[in-house]
Amino acid sequence: MASPSAAAPRPASTLAIALALSAVYVIWGSTYLGIRFALEGGWPPLLAVSGGRMLVAGGLLYAVLRWRGVSAPTRGQWPVLAVMGLLMMLLGNGMVVLAEEQVSSGLAAIAIASMPLWMGLFGMLFGLRPSRGEWLGIGIGFLGVLWLNAGSSLSSAPSGLVMLLIAPIAWAFGSVWSRGRDLPSPFMAAAAQMLCGGAMLVALGLAMGERLPAAPTPQGTAALIYLAIFGSIGGFGAYVWLLNHVRPALAASYAYVNPPIAVLLGASLGSEHFGLHDLGAMAIILVGVIVISRAKARAPAAISTTGTAATESRR
Repeated sequence: MASPSAAAPRPASTLAIALALSAVYVIWGSTYLGIRFALEGGWPPLLAVSGGRMLVAGGLLYAVLRWRGVSAPTRGQWPVLAVMGLLMMLLGNGMVVLAEEQVSSGLAAIAIASMPLWMGLFGMLFGLRPSRGEWLGIGIGFLGVLWLNAGSSLSSAPSGLVMLLIAPIAWAFGSVWSRGRDLPSPFMAAAAQMLCGGAMLVALGLAMGERLPAAPTPQGTAALIYLAIFGSIGGFGAYVWLLNHVRPALAASYAYVNPPIAVLLGASLGSEHFGLHDLGAMAIILVGVIVISRAKARAPAAISTTGTAATESRR
């Protein structure tokens, strides 16, 4: 566990924070459609679209970082990274990819918007007691989640519904649990998490009988390359960096920007259709997330060591 002095987020420039947020907002908002295109192009969900691209992206990032002299994770850090890979890569990203075999990319993004709500609840387990404003946001957001799950097209895809409930819960718990742990530098942590999670996803895909396609479509292959380079290296690297330089509420704010971007891209480029029920549920979820974020932004700057990331504490 990191010491209290190492637990505080390191100072970062406004420009760096803005660029990292923009990367997480735009890139992750587009990855939902990228996943759909890769699946439609013939690539298997766990073996390639999730696990394979994580292994490639993590391996490339790891090699570049080592070449630049960044320290490798220590023997004690690898188990923590493996748990994060299990929670955030396998149960988080893997479940989204599997769900998109049954539901549209925009609807998946709407469901994942509930992540900050779970993050707020799990924060209580690590000493971050929600304020009245945060409780209000959590309550509003979960009303939207219930509405979405009760009457949208998710109700006709029960297994997709379950996977889209598991994914944000696992990602939120992994994000909160990781704060204060002994981890390498942010980008090395991202690379190692992708390597661990990617290996688990590939093994699970093989166990489920998935095999690489003989002739994937060019569009599917281009989407897979985009997901590996931009979604995994660019987006996830920026997210890990944000977890260690800003408050959790700001790092998690991508959750109310990604869904509108995903819905817009799905409708304009993927010919996806959304009813008033889906859009209304998204609006309620996003209102809840915004209320949480505003309440957290007004909270005191001091955060307990159990609720603060220490990814930068052991370079």
